[in-house]
Amino acid sequence: MGGRQLHLHLTTWLGQWPAGPGLHVVAARRRAQPAWDGRLRPAIAVSAGEHQVLSVAPERVAAVRELALGSSRRLLAGLPTAVGHPDWVVHDDVFRWTEDPAPLPDVGEWIPPTSPGLPPWLRLFDRPVLVVRDDHGRYRAGVGVKWHDVYGRELAVGTVPAARGRGLARRLVAQAARRVLAEGAVPTYLHSRRNAASARVAEAAGFPDRGWRSFGVYPG
Repeated sequence: MGGRQLHLHLTTWLGQWPAGPGLHVVAARRRAQPAWDGRLRPAIAVSAGEHQVLSVAPERVAAVRELALGSSRRLLAGLPTAVGHPDWVVHDDVFRWTEDPAPLPDVGEWIPPTSPGLPPWLRLFDRPVLVVRDDHGRYRAGVGVKWHDVYGRELAVGTVPAARGRGLARRLVAQAARRVLAEGAVPTYLHSRRNAASARVAEAAGFPDRGWRSFGVYPG
């Protein structure tokens, strides 16, 4: 299931990978530690076909395993409470990764996330972000890299409405993915299953939909 770097990333990020068929609730101390943006991610799951690993803090394993005995709908609805954050939200995403980004031309430049004119979401990152600006220096599109661990880095992309439809997002994602691979890690890309625009960007950038899924509890 995937290449060596992906295997190492998921083992490190989740606490175990792979697992046999079915849902496996596993303990990972990092679920009680700040993630890439300084905030907790108290539950994260990745599934590949029939194989699914759900990672939670050790003290939450028993409650989540009991919850998982019911339907998947019950699990998603009750997961925030089971991991101690009833007011947080569950993200239910497509999980994509690549070892062969699309050969699209570079379009952005790497700049500090503290640079003026960037949108608030890019300021969450503590490492350089990949940005396209227009002739007047105004932000048009950008990619941030979520450093989950030394083996895996998730890409997030955004484009201002006035600049959409020009292929900027797909070129930025492919450019960022090449850099992640050159640095010895695997690039991943997550998006809501209802987000058709993000799915098109991923496909065009060389992140195929392999039927993998991720869900988890995130800050509201």
